[in-house]
Amino acid sequence: MRYVDAIRIGILGCGTVGGGVVRVLAENQDEIARKLGVPIVVKKVLVKNLSKERSIDLNPRVLTTNAGEILDDDEIDVVVEVIGGVNPAKQYALSALDAGKHVVTANKELVAKHGRELWEAAERTRTAFRFEGSVAAGIPIIKALHECLASNRISEISGIVNGTTNYILTKMAREGWEFEQALADAQHKGYAESDPSSDIDGLDAAYKLAILASVGFGVEVAPGQIYTEGIRKVSKTDIQYARELGYEIKLLAIAKLDGEGLQVRVHPTFVPAWHPLASVNDSFNAIFVRGNAVGSLMFYGRGAGAGPTASAVLSDIMDVARGLSHNGRHYRPEVFKPWGGRLDVQRMEEIETRYYVRLQVVDRPGVLAVIAKAFGDNHVSLESVIQKGTGSPVVGLVFITHLVKEKNLRSALACIRTLSVVKEIASVIRVETGIEADVQRYPHD
Repeated sequence: MRYVDAIRIGILGCGTVGGGVVRVLAENQDEIARKLGVPIVVKKVLVKNLSKERSIDLNPRVLTTNAGEILDDDEIDVVVEVIGGVNPAKQYALSALDAGKHVVTANKELVAKHGRELWEAAERTRTAFRFEGSVAAGIPIIKALHECLASNRISEISGIVNGTTNYILTKMAREGWEFEQALADAQHKGYAESDPSSDIDGLDAAYKLAILASVGFGVEVAPGQIYTEGIRKVSKTDIQYARELGYEIKLLAIAKLDGEGLQVRVHPTFVPAWHPLASVNDSFNAIFVRGNAVGSLMFYGRGAGAGPTASAVLSDIMDVARGLSHNGRHYRPEVFKPWGGRLDVQRMEEIETRYYVRLQVVDRPGVLAVIAKAFGDNHVSLESVIQKGTGSPVVGLVFITHLVKEKNLRSALACIRTLSVVKEIASVIRVETGIEADVQRYPHD
């Protein structure tokens, strides 16, 4: 049996997450060593600039600009990839696995786009590939899905997985701001990048949903298969109307099974005000999981930041270290590949949900009847209609539909768009029904 006196790691990248890993490891090194039985030692850290000032205390001899000093070092047991993006992160991760090193990453884009290739490399080389930090930072959702909930048939994973958009929507709701003002505030506070498109257009959430769906349902889901819509078009008017109707607007990532296959979608959503997800504010994340045995669970916490992400990364390193120090075999759940036959990802056009539709229309008799006919002709049933404003040439009409297929709603809107009495289709937002059914099934005490 191999004797292990320390777990030696090499870290690729020393930005927010890499620096956080070094800092948390230094702060908690005694506790970590006590729990593992051996210490974790940072042997090398890959950086772009050796002379850059850093807020963490690292011996200059630990720093390198040459990835080979980590990938080719036989003493390094675990490679921690926290560079971000696909290139060169993918090649570094594959090289590490091929060299027999275990890989831990917090790189959501890399795992979402190339998780299967990396997983197969880990299978081939009998190494560990861990990625807890790639989704919701410190919330242990990956481990929960593939270990703690392994006995369950998961039917739904829905949640708020992007802190930037949640912060923006929270500010719009609390302060009555429009989107642009809330985005500027998020950028000023450091919650949003100077180019925020990945967050506000839903791409970040789609990467995370691809990972969650792959783990939760055991099937490879590519980001390109996920219907993705961001929050740019959400206005303070929509948020006000949502609250009047008993809802909050959240950017949800939704993966759920129904009789037709697997739904995977990211979009702004009306969430009932009494549902736990509706009260998740600021930069916090929350993920709602439904299993056939356990019922419903919600995981809540900070979904970004150096400390929470470092916590997840170090948890993965410690899992790998336990196997190394006890000569153990690394458990590999069945992810990124189909299980039990084919599981089709549904086309968005075939998915059924309810909708909030806000129109700007000419205020005169008969307008509502004309619009209602366009909905009816396209098999869209209306649950409620509210007129907002009177005495103006143009007023708002707000509709909430019953359950309807996306393709029927789109056909109805195409017809409505041609009507001379309709000046603008101002907003279309989905009203999520699955979480309402869940609370009815599992009522609070």
